[in-house]
Amino acid sequence: MKQFYLLMLSLMLSEVTFGQYVTHNYDSPKRNQITVMEIGTGALSPDAYYLLLHNSYKKTAATKNKLSYRTSAGIGAYQQVDYAEEIDSLLTKRAEIEALTMADCNIDLAWRTEGDKINTMMDRFLTNMNRIVPAGGTPNDRKRWAEYYSMFNCAIKSTKEAYMPNAQRKKQYLRIYNDLVTQNDLLVRYLVMLNSNSLTKEALSATNVFEINKNSIVEEARNRWKQAHLSNMTNGSWDNSDDGNEQVNK
Repeated sequence: MKQFYLLMLSLMLSEVTFGQYVTHNYDSPKRNQITVMEIGTGALSPDAYYLLLHNSYKKTAATKNKLSYRTSAGIGAYQQVDYAEEIDSLLTKRAEIEALTMADCNIDLAWRTEGDKINTMMDRFLTNMNRIVPAGGTPNDRKRWAEYYSMFNCAIKSTKEAYMPNAQRKKQYLRIYNDLVTQNDLLVRYLVMLNSNSLTKEALSATNVFEINKNSIVEEARNRWKQAHLSNMTNGSWDNSDDGNEQVNK
């Protein structure tokens, strides 16, 4: 049974193999159509077909062949060789410059020189900002200065992430530092004003206004007089004058 299947399979393969072949049928109208279209030689046939259905194409087919377009395109391209080589050399130089620029922009060397003093000033600003409420300021006042602090942080982050050369990046860092110093000086002045106001309030609150109590003054004077009277009676220093007035020897 297996042999039978193998035999049938071999016969089918042989039929497929020997059944495929290439035929060459010469077709003059098609050949002329291709030659006229490509290189402009030959004649379009049948003539009646092109005359009735494609008369406008028949008149200009030979003159508008692809070879003429290829030739003109080749001549034009050849004239652009020098120009293309010049562009290529310029682009090559530009690529070298851009490679150096990319290296300069991707490595933040400016922060290594300016970062320490900016961080130090940011710490001072934060410390002074936290002194606002203890010095007598309000939470809203601290919030306003906190917005400045956030603004400086955003500016520093944007400058770090920006695609710019280190020379320009350093200018931006110096501008941020100068603005930070200016705002910190204003904050210090504001703290001094708050402290002055607080000291003034304390001084005013420490001034006590005593209310005069006449009754207590009279009572104290009376008690002192009694003490003096008893002391003089004990020492025998009372004198009775003719007018009946009592005098206390001092």
